[in-house]
Amino acid sequence: MPRALLSVSDKSGLVEFATALHELKWELISTGGTARALREAGLPCTDVSAVTKFPEMLDGRVKTLHPAVHGGLLARRDLPEHMAAIAEHGIEPIDLVCVNLYPFRRTARSARATPEEVIEQIDIGGPSMVRSAAKNFAAVTVVVDPADYGEVIAALRGTEEFGELRRSLAGKVFAHTAAYDAEIAGWFAAQRGDRFPDRLTLAFERQQSLRYGENPGQLAAFYVEEARAGLSSLKQHGGKELSFNNLLDLEGALLATGQFAGETCCAIVKHTTPCGLATGATAVEAYRKALACDPMSAFGSVIAFTVPVDEEAARAVAALFVECVVAPSFSEDALRVLGEKKNLRVLEGDARERPGALDFKRVRGGMLVQELASAPLDETDWQVVSTRQPTKEERSDLLFAWRTVASVKSNAIVLTRNGATIGIGAGQMSRVDAAFVAVHKAKAAGHDTTGSVLGSDAFFPFRDGVDQAAEAGVRAIVQPGGSVKDPEVIAAANEHGMTMIFTGRRTFRH
Repeated sequence: MPRALLSVSDKSGLVEFATALHELKWELISTGGTARALREAGLPCTDVSAVTKFPEMLDGRVKTLHPAVHGGLLARRDLPEHMAAIAEHGIEPIDLVCVNLYPFRRTARSARATPEEVIEQIDIGGPSMVRSAAKNFAAVTVVVDPADYGEVIAALRGTEEFGELRRSLAGKVFAHTAAYDAEIAGWFAAQRGDRFPDRLTLAFERQQSLRYGENPGQLAAFYVEEARAGLSSLKQHGGKELSFNNLLDLEGALLATGQFAGETCCAIVKHTTPCGLATGATAVEAYRKALACDPMSAFGSVIAFTVPVDEEAARAVAALFVECVVAPSFSEDALRVLGEKKNLRVLEGDARERPGALDFKRVRGGMLVQELASAPLDETDWQVVSTRQPTKEERSDLLFAWRTVASVKSNAIVLTRNGATIGIGAGQMSRVDAAFVAVHKAKAAGHDTTGSVLGSDAFFPFRDGVDQAAEAGVRAIVQPGGSVKDPEVIAAANEHGMTMIFTGRRTFRH
């Protein structure tokens, strides 16, 4: 009779899986709560202590760390000396291991868990068992994911190829334990207050394979740090599968609106940078103000709202070709209207980053790691450096410009008025070119730039950018400051009667 050892913290699907094994004449060996669940379901099982001839001890810390378990898992069935060795010691082979590990991540991320409680969720026996079983995958089946139960039973019934399945499941084990250890290492680093430890171990789970990457012909997949978090937590209503570029643009859109949490805001994003962003009294007002910034670039864009989308806003969005719309929620009428657009992807939910998340950028041979920029940006440490003080209205628009420019690709310049962008210059190699593009785009869209305010993501290296802004009628500028030419830049602002604020903080986005 083949033997299966079952010891799981996640008991979803356990009884059905064990029942199928029992029907296939497998002997069930189990531990603690798993054994109790099997017996309550009317299934016979042998306690692991009966196999090891040694009781569980130290509050369950020691129960499967025993030669009777690991000898039964690691013995190679094709080597007579292995089989003779375990027989000499009265050890029987174990042919299947079904184990999922203590819920360390869930406990560690609980605000109520103490360090002692977190440490108790570091599984020792479980990883040891599955690694032993995986090493001997030629003879032992190992399952760490309830999603694989059905395929394993089908293979045991002889309806699927088993050899390659065992190899695949073994590979899954080592990815699983590596991710588990990475989470533990990260927790210990956090306990030391070390955001950037000497060795950084990352573990991501594939959420989906993508049709292609940035361009057709490039293979791609979407991996997540945690299932049902961030972009993977969004519920999709209709449309095709999200593409690589859709996901990048969704990240850009949520980054832009993230500066305006608690306000009614709409961001229209193209190639990961806003081509329009605005606040308003309603979702549709914010959308129309954002769209007015650059309606041509908005074609084929991704749109994000910070508030629920109603039918009126949905009808306004549906009048334009859009790839994706994301919002906290949609009314039934809004979903009906947007559902009439065959290929439109409608994403619903809250995709905020978890506290303390890091930002990763891949470079050849390594990874650049940084803290995420804090949001929302505020007026802390602002310094009026010009002779003229900003008016109340100008200060409000300057704060809007400062928050907006942080989500625009560097070099970045934005022109704003009344809580909306009217011109955006993004991704330029020089700041004066970014200012030129912002003014050009504003005028091309029919906006009067006179009386607008300007936000810059970094300092002006020369006064030429200020002169150009003044020529367009800009009345106020917010920028980090810090250039060796700051005195000349401030003098230019004073000559033009402009107000200028230094924030003391750069917001580059490369």
